[in-house]
Amino acid sequence: MVWNTVKTTVKVGCLFHVIFEHVTDVVWCRGPSMEPTIWSDNVVLCDHITPRYRGIRTGDIVISKSVTKPDVNVCKRVKGVPGDYIVTGYSFLRVPTGHVWLEGDNKQNSTDSRTYGPVPQALLRGRVVCRIWPLTEFRVFSNVD
Repeated sequence: MVWNTVKTTVKVGCLFHVIFEHVTDVVWCRGPSMEPTIWSDNVVLCDHITPRYRGIRTGDIVISKSVTKPDVNVCKRVKGVPGDYIVTGYSFLRVPTGHVWLEGDNKQNSTDSRTYGPVPQALLRGRVVCRIWPLTEFRVFSNVD
C-alpha cells in the first residue's frame, strides 16, 4: 500500500516537472518594467512550446533569465530578432545571430537591452500567453499588442 502511494507520487511529480519545464509555466511578475501592459504582482501563463517550434517574433512578450542576475527571471517585450536593426541613441545596432533585443513597455523604469545589449536566445524561458491573475484583468496577449 505505501509502496503504491510512493510510486504514484513520484509519477505525478515527474509529470508536473515535464509540464512546467517543457510545456507551460505560471509566472508571478514583479516590478514596473512592463506597466501598463503587465502590472507588478500580475500572474501570467508562459508557453514553452511555441518558441521552440514557431520561434520568437518581434512584439512577443517573453520571460527570460536576467542577464545581470541569472537567478532572476524578467518579463520583457521582444523589440528585435536576429538581423533586425535597432535605433540606440543616434546610431543603429544590428541584433546578432542567436540574440534578441528586449525592452520593457515602461521605458522610464526598465532595465533592458538598452542597458545591457542583446540577450542570448538561450536565456529565453518562454512566451507570455495570457494574464491569469487577477481574474478581473484576464487578458490574452498577441505579438501585435
